Amino acid sequence: MKYTYTCKKIPLSDSIKAYAEKRLEKLEKYFHREDTSAFVTFNVEKDKLCTAEITIRDGSTILRAQTTEPDGDMRGAIDAAVSYIERQILKNKTRLSKRLRTEGLPAEPADDFSVAEEAEFRIVRTKRFSVKPMSPEEAILQMNLLDHDFYVFRNSDDDSISIVYHRKKGGYGLIVTDDEE
Repeated sequence: MKYTYTCKKIPLSDSIKAYAEKRLEKLEKYFHREDTSAFVTFNVEKDKLCTAEITIRDGSTILRAQTTEPDGDMRGAIDAAVSYIERQILKNKTRLSKRLRTEGLPAEPADDFSVAEEAEFRIVRTKRFSVKPMSPEEAILQMNLLDHDFYVFRNSDDDSISIVYHRKKGGYGLIVTDDEE
């Protein structure tokens, strides 16, 4: 597994980096590809609020955890994030076992993908990603692994761009786009 570390508002300590790498090695048994990568971001806010964000990419599967420790313990935040990802893997073990072993890295996003900015709205962040073909069930799994409220994907059933989302009253919703005629 390849590791990339980023620190916000703090210098990167070698002991914290070594500790994070040691804890992440615990997860390597679930990934059998050499191109698996882990992105770890450390952040300390005022009042010693330590945050560790871990994103693991293995093929088109993305696992993400962000944990915060209010007492200033970065090691505790790392432990909590690694435990969260391991629980995600174990919870979805049968579904993930096929995907973690068979898929390759997704293609790079198209350069012409952009967001149009309107005068009265201020866009503070833009994300680029490739829209992968998958079933709605796989999209819901991926959305839950990322701990997001919605997920955009290409529906493998009808090749339309679709969105799955959490409904406020429970369950999931599916939005299917139609081509304009």
